[in-house]
Amino acid sequence: MVVSTRWPAVHWVRARSRQPLDLMTGLGREFTFYGSVIAGVPLAIVKYWRHIMRQIGDISFGGATLLAGGGAIGVVFAMSAVAATQVGIEGLRGLDLLGMGSLSGLLSAILNTRELAPVIASIALAAKVGTGFTAQLGAMRISEEISALDAMAIRSLPFLASTRLVSCLICVIPLYIVGLLSSYLASRLVIVTFGGQSAGTYDYYFHLMLTPTDVVYSFVKAVVFATIIALVHCSYGYHAYGGPEGVGRAAGRALRTSILAIGIVDLLLTLSLWGLVPSAPALGLP
Repeated sequence: MVVSTRWPAVHWVRARSRQPLDLMTGLGREFTFYGSVIAGVPLAIVKYWRHIMRQIGDISFGGATLLAGGGAIGVVFAMSAVAATQVGIEGLRGLDLLGMGSLSGLLSAILNTRELAPVIASIALAAKVGTGFTAQLGAMRISEEISALDAMAIRSLPFLASTRLVSCLICVIPLYIVGLLSSYLASRLVIVTFGGQSAGTYDYYFHLMLTPTDVVYSFVKAVVFATIIALVHCSYGYHAYGGPEGVGRAAGRALRTSILAIGIVDLLLTLSLWGLVPSAPALGLP
């Protein structure tokens, strides 16, 4: 009886002691994969540029209608417009309570540029493009197509992952321009047309706070987020296992991981680019 009661405890201790080791092993595998994918970018650009061009077309427009899953551009446009509409409605309502409804253009310029547009566009990119990367690579993994590429002396990482990273970075700039303009137009439409605010006053405070530096920093955020999305989703798809069910689990885990990483990195980038104390030179705040 003594021996039988001790074995479950020993098994529990061993299982718990292996968790930190498994975690470190998984992190090491992930960052090794990320480094290999980034290192394979020059080879992918030189040797697999046709594959990159095909991926760019699939990411941007796809093969169906824009709003019916045909590409990321329609999803980014729609999600950015909806989110900016909520910012306009709630921002105007809150400022009106303080008697400062005329400053709604200021709020739109700061929130849409610094936080809302890059985060919403990145989440749309992860949900539409990233999950597609995971599903494609996962299907190739379980059907042993990746092993076949390796057997034919084709480096699978540059061909499959590095090409997708490059295409994602190329597409994110025009996609983000669409999302950013969509957020600006949606906020202005809600505040001026439906909220009854003066168009001249809105435009004055909007252009007063919208600086080229903020726009450049916003694009930096979008590019960093796109890199994270491509790397995370390609990694989960490349290492998928367990048949079609395993590919589905990998897609879900990849989406959760990328969204969590976007939130953490967004906080760090905001603090590093704009600092803990907000600055507004146009209003006399250094």
